Amino acid sequence: MYYVYAIISRENRRVYVGITGNLKVRLRDHNAGRTRSTAPYKPWELFHYEEFESRLCARAREKKLKSGSGKEYLKQVLKSVPVAQLDRASAF
Repeated sequence: MYYVYAIISRENRRVYVGITGNLKVRLRDHNAGRTRSTAPYKPWELFHYEEFESRLCARAREKKLKSGSGKEYLKQVLKSVPVAQLDRASAF
């Protein structure tokens, strides 16, 4: 299985979208600073993920979520997340 996921930085509300075969390990890597592009913005919190049977399908969805309409979709998802510490207005 492959996962497309969206995480948000608790510090500056940046959103990162990625793909992985192991969601738990990947989130741990982001929060440990092992991912160069996300290390300066840790800690990260998972707020959305989707599961796919093939890497090809997951990659297509990842690309979609990184597009303008995908970002709008994630804004809506983020609004529905019941996490008080997230400042939803400045997430994107």
